[in-house]
Amino acid sequence: MDYVGEIRKLVGHRPLILTGSVVLILNEINELLLQHRTDGGWGLPGGLMELGESLEDTARREVKEETTLEIDELKLLGVFSGEDYYFKVSNGDELYSVTAVYVTRNIKGKIEYDPTESYDVQYFGIKNLPEGLTKEYRSYIDPFIEELCK
Repeated sequence: MDYVGEIRKLVGHRPLILTGSVVLILNEINELLLQHRTDGGWGLPGGLMELGESLEDTARREVKEETTLEIDELKLLGVFSGEDYYFKVSNGDELYSVTAVYVTRNIKGKIEYDPTESYDVQYFGIKNLPEGLTKEYRSYIDPFIEELCK
């Protein structure tokens, strides 16, 4: 089901409040998994909630879709919303994002990605994040850098 697509048919490009989740996935040496998205720069695996999902379910589904990794344990780091999370995307759609940010070190599987969604998926040192990390995703990561390095 594409909940947002169905709503967009009814409201067009008008602003919507959309809820989603992203996950900071850390490996054993505190490197952070980032996705080079085909719709922009580098970001965190995650996406929008579908009807009937919890925020945790959304996080797990999106990570699996975007990286093929399976995750179990999630720790909520924070929820981000407000004027700073208003976006107008390239097709003219407007939205205010409400995003739950989780962290995990508990992953299973081997990283693979769909080239229609990602150019690349790889780990980066917390202190050496790539050029092209979007302002939105940096705002999800920066408040937790010290905690992530523990």
